[in-house]
Amino acid sequence: MSAELRFETMKIKAAEKGAECSVPDLLGELILQNRLEFHLDEEDEIYEAYGRKPNAYPYRQYNTYTRDVEEKEIRTAVLENDHLKAVFLPEYGGRLWELWDKETGRNLLYTNDVLRFSNLAVRNAWFSGGVEWNIGVIGHTPLTADSMYTAKLEDEKGTPVLRMYEYERIRNVIYQMDFWLEQDGRVLNCHMRIANESAEVIPMYWWSNIAVPEYENGRVVVPADKAFTHLSGGVYKVDIPMVEGIDITNYEKIPKSVDYFFDIPKNSPKYIANVDENGWGLLHLSTDRLRSRKLFCWGNNDASDHWQEFLTEQAGRYIEIQAGLAKTQYGCLPMAPHTSWEWMEQYGAVQLPKEELGKPHAERAAYLTGKIIREQADAKLEQTLQSTKVRMKQKAELVCAGSGYGALKKERSLTGHLDFVLHEDSLKKWAQFFETSHLHCPNPQDAPDEFLADVDNLEFFKKSVENGNQNNWYAHYQLGLGYYTAGDYQAARQEMEQSLALADNPWALHALGCICLVTGRKEEAAACVVRGIQWKKTEVSYLKEGFKILYLSDAYETLCREYQALAREEQQIEKLRFYHISALHKLGKEKEAYELLEKDGGLVLPDIREGEDSVANLWCEIYENLYGEKKPVPHRYNFKAY
Repeated sequence: MSAELRFETMKIKAAEKGAECSVPDLLGELILQNRLEFHLDEEDEIYEAYGRKPNAYPYRQYNTYTRDVEEKEIRTAVLENDHLKAVFLPEYGGRLWELWDKETGRNLLYTNDVLRFSNLAVRNAWFSGGVEWNIGVIGHTPLTADSMYTAKLEDEKGTPVLRMYEYERIRNVIYQMDFWLEQDGRVLNCHMRIANESAEVIPMYWWSNIAVPEYENGRVVVPADKAFTHLSGGVYKVDIPMVEGIDITNYEKIPKSVDYFFDIPKNSPKYIANVDENGWGLLHLSTDRLRSRKLFCWGNNDASDHWQEFLTEQAGRYIEIQAGLAKTQYGCLPMAPHTSWEWMEQYGAVQLPKEELGKPHAERAAYLTGKIIREQADAKLEQTLQSTKVRMKQKAELVCAGSGYGALKKERSLTGHLDFVLHEDSLKKWAQFFETSHLHCPNPQDAPDEFLADVDNLEFFKKSVENGNQNNWYAHYQLGLGYYTAGDYQAARQEMEQSLALADNPWALHALGCICLVTGRKEEAAACVVRGIQWKKTEVSYLKEGFKILYLSDAYETLCREYQALAREEQQIEKLRFYHISALHKLGKEKEAYELLEKDGGLVLPDIREGEDSVANLWCEIYENLYGEKKPVPHRYNFKAY
């Protein structure tokens, strides 16, 4: 068959993502990479901590999903030729979901049998499997569960090209991904482009996260003899493959959840492979801009096993091999103004001879490096990058739209070939505001429609409030959010208080609670959020944020009282139950806390955070206080894989 592009649907068991949180993400989620110390040499240059961001603002969290799944029909984009079949999910961040080697009938990727969300992404909701395209900020991308702009075109040879793109709101950049299979090609081609159209240097982050099966007796092959990793409380550069007595290329032997960022020499082809015990598997190759490779392994202990079980039903275990712009994920790279970055990635099957597979890591890597150089695969990929740059700027036929935020972007000198559609009524109102300076004034009980105030447009918001929006509670609220993002908490507080003076509303109360919390006024933070909860006793996302603030404010008695005042349906929400049990523990009511924790087989948090030991620690402390002895954490509570 000739190469073709089709738009289809597929059935899969999937959870509902739920609506976005009603309030902005001001406090953020735990990001493991943001809590590290570095012990590196002066020449390592990994831009440690550059570009860190404490929250996902202006995005909202997805925090109302459950673990329940049911069969759903979702849209797919399929590229296929005689050798490969690639399946993408445009409605879920454009994820490459399956990549079938038709000669062997095997999937080169790890594909989950469910779309079940867990709290691993910048905006909470994340699911495992396939290839995820992470851009902008450290962590799993804010767009990982959102719809992408999807379009199609053909090159001069008639080869169909799948295009997906979006506007990333934190860094204010547009990124574009073009995918295609050559007519007789044995690799999936991916041409990636990020455009910084601003006049500022911005921190930039990109990692292609490739989920692959955790093969029995499998191996990772990568052209490196050193790696950056987290050991003994800090980040160090270590020799590989032997780290603390373990050959880390044999991932089944790795005891705990860990990242290894491989330090690939500048003159080496940039690749990583995951192969089974027979030498067959996936090879990922790129041009030089995507310089780094990483192995992520959940590890092999009780908590690691629990995470692997938690994320799927019957799809089995996986690891991730990743590729990124920077040496590690511990920081971003500075991206110059009025600049685009482009690179190529290729995904395809590889077969290592049995005799090579049994050799040491350095010899396996030398064999595969030599094969790539002999076949000029890296040089040809660089030529493809250059030859397709013109096509990257050609117009394409839009198949389905993503968000309308890109349509608000004024500077489009580098991305004018991409169509953005302003289809949301809420954004149309805001477009009018940016033209006229007059902001709409919604009912104070209705959830805010958008969050668009930031450091870049703070002066515009300030002037709009001074000139025509003085009596608009919503304008003061939005201006306060702008000040909050700029770190001016005093000005943010004043605007929130003015918003409340004009109209009592739960949104300014939530924001004021966050402001008080980050400035050390815990009692006031709790008082604010209690007032807000009275307005939103059935709004799940608001309650979760409100109880989080109460707990962080050490307002344990107040938290218990507010929980008891909720209706039974809201009391059954797992996260609220967790906060209630934790507060009881802090108040010394261990027997009651233990009974509630163990009720119905034990508390299961659908949105427990990666790296969060809260439930395990809670059980251990309560048990020891009740029974005077320490016991291992039960499997149902054990998520401490690190």
